[in-house]
Amino acid sequence: MTAPDGRSSEGETAMGLRGRFVSVAAGWVTLVTAVLVAVPSTLRDRLPDPLAVHWGPSGPDGSAPFAVVLVAWTAVWLLIGGGACVAAAAGAARLRRRAGRMGLGALLGGGGLFCLAVQFATVSANLDAPDWRRAGGLSLAALLVPAGLALGGWLGALAARPGPDEVSRRGGTDADLLELRPGQRAVWVSSARNGWLLAIGASLVAVGTGLLVAVAFGAESGPWPTFVVAIVAGLLGVALSSVRVRIAQDGLQVSYGPLRLPRRHVPLAKLDSAWSEERFPREVGGWGVRGLPGAATIMLRGGECLVVRYASGGRLAISVDDAERGAALLNTLVLEGAR
Repeated sequence: MTAPDGRSSEGETAMGLRGRFVSVAAGWVTLVTAVLVAVPSTLRDRLPDPLAVHWGPSGPDGSAPFAVVLVAWTAVWLLIGGGACVAAAAGAARLRRRAGRMGLGALLGGGGLFCLAVQFATVSANLDAPDWRRAGGLSLAALLVPAGLALGGWLGALAARPGPDEVSRRGGTDADLLELRPGQRAVWVSSARNGWLLAIGASLVAVGTGLLVAVAFGAESGPWPTFVVAIVAGLLGVALSSVRVRIAQDGLQVSYGPLRLPRRHVPLAKLDSAWSEERFPREVGGWGVRGLPGAATIMLRGGECLVVRYASGGRLAISVDDAERGAALLNTLVLEGAR
């Protein structure tokens, strides 16, 4: 169908979706920017100049002028939020894919709450201090930074989830059925690994554990909550550094990490179909587990992915090799189970 001005109705829908997304994103960027500027400006008389901006084991050990800190906070956020808005404005097709839309939503939500949490922790430590060297410790306020990042990313992705989900199959194919002889049983197993994620995760665990042990055995007191956060983040990195997928008569099994834990099993009755599709980190918001249940991608390397559609309508994409054969077997088993 063609509109009077020559644009298709599908194009109008894409333009309308882009306009709504950019409007909401711009409003969120403006709101966060206003808070980043207004809060420290309102409390200006109760803050030292310069401000303490870095803490070591013995307390504050770095400072910066008030104006520089204010500009830095605002600039970082405008770079994150403005970049997301530009990406949305320039890519209407990306917004019509749920994964791309949720990735930008997670960036906006997580980036915004991250910047606000950093500001809150810094301002609360400096509040009413006569000098930056006598600023308070970060204590539990430091935990708000990773918590804000995670919560904001989740809420942003959740807010961006409603809408169309056009599946792109560049380089991917609909999987044919796999012919099985009567009584024949087949099992398909594939895996993928991200060495960088494993190395970073192991390094965080090692450094965090070493510093935590040093504090526990009498070294100078340090920000132990930060060390705990580093250990937890490192363990998550190690656990999500590899994925193994198994398809058999009992359903789909996805396991993570060197120990294959955690492990998730989905019976065939809860699956609808599968296919092979090309996806890349830039399209889903980066590496690791991206998105939310119902629209998630396990991205360990760009390229061929196994995409599974649940009977409930949700989808899960996993970057593994030989995805087309795995999808064909899953479709065959689902069809046989429905007979």
